[in-house]
Amino acid sequence: QVRIEESGGGLVQPGGSLRVSCAASDVIYSINTMGWYRQTPGKERELVATISSSGSTNYADSVRGRFTISRGNVKNTVYLQMNSLKPEDTAVYYCNVDVSLNLITRRVYWGQGTQVTVSS
Repeated sequence: QVRIEESGGGLVQPGGSLRVSCAASDVIYSINTMGWYRQTPGKERELVATISSSGSTNYADSVRGRFTISRGNVKNTVYLQMNSLKPEDTAVYYCNVDVSLNLITRRVYWGQGTQVTVSS
């Protein structure tokens, strides 16, 4: 069973920076795309950023230029560096991991979420 662990959320002032981390463990075969999504009460979960196994990245328009997604030297980790944070970035941030369990089976796993609050 793949486990997803997130860390690094918290409270930060507008204009500040924060980094959230995600690690996938017990992956049997390989990890494909990793990403971050976020959700606020009453709204649907939305994409923030993704990174493929080859390093290709994709960002939501609202965060492009302020957030940077990267994968760690250990390939089962992903980071989201968030700079110039705005109050509207306040949300629960979820890690998303697309895993190949074998040559033909893929499955998506979600973390439990980490709260990011941007407020003065």
